[in-house]
Amino acid sequence: METKIINADSLEHLKTLDDNIFDSCVTDPPYHLASIVKRFGPGQKGINNKDEKEGRNGPYHRAAKGFMGQTWDGGDIAFQKEFWEQVYRTLKPGGILLAFAATRNYHRMAVAVEDAGFEIFDMINWIYGSGFPKRKNYLKPAHEPIVMARKGVNPSLNIDDCRVPGYEWDTSKNRRNTQKEQIFKGGWKGKEGGEKISGRYPANIIHDGLEEDWAKYFYSPKASKKEKGDTQHPTVKPLALIRYLIKLVTPKEGLVLDPFAGTGTTGEACILEGRIGYLIEKQKSYIIDIEKRLGKHNELLG
Repeated sequence: METKIINADSLEHLKTLDDNIFDSCVTDPPYHLASIVKRFGPGQKGINNKDEKEGRNGPYHRAAKGFMGQTWDGGDIAFQKEFWEQVYRTLKPGGILLAFAATRNYHRMAVAVEDAGFEIFDMINWIYGSGFPKRKNYLKPAHEPIVMARKGVNPSLNIDDCRVPGYEWDTSKNRRNTQKEQIFKGGWKGKEGGEKISGRYPANIIHDGLEEDWAKYFYSPKASKKEKGDTQHPTVKPLALIRYLIKLVTPKEGLVLDPFAGTGTTGEACILEGRIGYLIEKQKSYIIDIEKRLGKHNELLG
């Protein structure tokens, strides 16, 4: 089975699919930072039909064009229980959902995910040093939360494939002694045994290398201009980050759903990590970006 690219509304397309077909869902939904489109978007009048500063010609109207002018960011699909119910239905039992969100409205997405039937069992924080405050009296954005939820049974993460290098762990050295003869990875306290594991245990923090001396967590900077290429998409995620996330939650040769494919980062990450992507993207202009991005790997596109 090869990577598929679907140009469609994700909610409507998911309704046409069978139950229990995807091994994971790794996606970057619209953050809905410009959720005032319905009130102040094109064709809307000012408040009380008179206040132009907050209506057709003012800052609210400009913001209603969407994040960085992208109108697709102005809806609320990531906050809809109905949408996440379709993701839940099409995931296999034990399948894991990883979905990015903005700090200011993460809670709205998380509630919708939980109400759809998922069990939220963790949250990953991607921390970065670049960026700037949107207003002078705002804090500088420095992280994005990623909801980590599962369908049904307790999943098996690919821990050993995602260990952070540069650290060796000797399991024969038991750190706790709550019992007289406690076993820890085959090593008895005070006796020979155990094993040496290369790589630090993966954490729910991912950072972009602010300081080398605390780089014990997975390192992933924001996507560079070179990596973004000539796309007009404003929120391209770094390939290294998506590769890591896919590897963490998806079995080898597993099928990964991305209902908000954007420029196809998930699809490329799947190719490089030996997984299969199922990409849904509503914006026709981004389909060209996806095909160009995946085409360089000489894959047959479905």
